[in-house]
Amino acid sequence: MPRVIYNTATSFNGFIADESNSLDWLFAAEAPEPGVHERFLSGIGVLVQGSTTYEWVLREENLLEAPEKWPTYFGPRPTFVFTSRALPVPEGADVRFVTGAVDTVFERLTEAAGDRDIWIVGGGDLAGQFLDSGHLDEIQISVAPAALTGGAPLFPRRVNPDALVLREATQQGQFAQLIYEVRR
Repeated sequence: MPRVIYNTATSFNGFIADESNSLDWLFAAEAPEPGVHERFLSGIGVLVQGSTTYEWVLREENLLEAPEKWPTYFGPRPTFVFTSRALPVPEGADVRFVTGAVDTVFERLTEAAGDRDIWIVGGGDLAGQFLDSGHLDEIQISVAPAALTGGAPLFPRRVNPDALVLREATQQGQFAQLIYEVRR
């Protein structure tokens, strides 16, 4: 059974995007060593995104006009987007739109992932829905050396300390990577 992993970067005060839904602050930080993202992605079979994250990636990376860039970021993996709206798809990308609760599509996600893991790319509320439904296994947070005055929260849910077990804490460039296992 694949694991479901929420892997994201955050400011040290808990925001994944600023008030303008921008990540410019994040890209100003020194990146981790080359290959870190590629190693993580090699174990991923399916990506899951909310519509806000998906639209941000399309816009910021200009993927509708330059669809050949899609594999650079996501490879040939299917991307499931939770949305209630019709959204565009970059030519050649395997994007599957889903609606409803996590439980209603979870079997489709695991079938598509095969023996690889499922990556919740964003956002925090979608990761919270996976936690609420009992389908979140791991939270990987890369904490950037930045504080924001507001924006999109890392995890807009109350999570008590007894729900998580810290499995690893490492330095990756200017980021602190924290890996938590979700207790069932």
